[in-house]
Amino acid sequence: MNQKTGSAPAIGVVVVAAGRGSRAGGGVPKQWRSLAGQLIATRTLAAFADIPAITHRVLVVHPDDRVLGDSVAAPFGARCVSGGATRDASVRAGLDALEGCGIDRVLIHDVARPLVSAALIARVIGALDTHPGAAPAVMLSDALWRGADGRVVGTQDRSGLFRAQTPQGFHYAAIAAAHRAHPGGAADDVEVARAAGLEVAIVEGDEDNLKITTPGDFARAARLLENDMDIRTGNGFDVHAFCAGDHVMLCGVAIPHSHGLLGHSDADVGMHAVTDAIYGALAAGDIGRHFPPSDPQWKGAASEIFLRHAVDLASARGYRVGNVDCTLICEHPKIGPHADAMIAEMARLMDLAPDRVSVKATTSERLGFTGRGEGIAALANVTLIGSGDSA
Repeated sequence: MNQKTGSAPAIGVVVVAAGRGSRAGGGVPKQWRSLAGQLIATRTLAAFADIPAITHRVLVVHPDDRVLGDSVAAPFGARCVSGGATRDASVRAGLDALEGCGIDRVLIHDVARPLVSAALIARVIGALDTHPGAAPAVMLSDALWRGADGRVVGTQDRSGLFRAQTPQGFHYAAIAAAHRAHPGGAADDVEVARAAGLEVAIVEGDEDNLKITTPGDFARAARLLENDMDIRTGNGFDVHAFCAGDHVMLCGVAIPHSHGLLGHSDADVGMHAVTDAIYGALAAGDIGRHFPPSDPQWKGAASEIFLRHAVDLASARGYRVGNVDCTLICEHPKIGPHADAMIAEMARLMDLAPDRVSVKATTSERLGFTGRGEGIAALANVTLIGSGDSA
């Protein structure tokens, strides 16, 4: 908690993507190569975009990659900055970009670890409540040899040895000061922190949080993505009749109109359809089960309450929203002029990049109740993505 205000600490993330990654092959830096149909840099940013506690994101790229970096960062609301000649110089550039943003804590992550899980990120964030630094690691279990000229020349005790991973988390002011004081050449940010006298807690790492370094790592990562994914789809349908009023709420946006929409809550038919689609994908019923219309506390309630509940329920069960497609069916009002605002609001409420949200409209060719101008209908489809062992 933020000791001054009692509120949750503001958390930022620096994704370091300024290296050239020549060992991975492919002719281009690995962060700009595709993994299962998506750029590695995009996958890595997406992993942190799905964490509501993280409010600021910085992507650090090679100066030659700024145009590409800007285009990848933009959908996630991330800032793209140019890095330096070394990793620690690039980290400093990322930390500097967060200065003045009110950040209390920061995570520093290698772009080449695109399979980092929300659970691992949460463990690092949680450890920062009681430590100035925290980093994930996996304890070594294999025998260790020393070798020379292709031969085993000795063994090494593996007791107390770990394989370090990222993200490595720190209290922002402390790690920023540590980096500015460090002479450079550190293997990672834990080394920088320890040089400044900061204690770093070890949290449980994840074998699947591999760092893509060689061509074989691409194949392994692709297999993990295929085997460790649980995809669910759900649909939602809702209808509200027109009533007296001067505006309608559609997908979180108040649109001036000659009528309002009749409902126990604010009657946001689009948001209701999306909410029910999420509940449907979870096999968790519908809005009425979670927010009974017979309960007076929901009279006139903002529908974003229902949507956030559905998203949070999905998260608690190990799923994230992959994309949303909502179609509004009406003759009036015209949806097109407001579609971008609706997309932006729905994306904000669900912690999604805007390019994962679709809001569009159609008419019923003047047929049926929508064609007669008696009300508005909405149809929504949602995809949820979770790990293979999701409940």
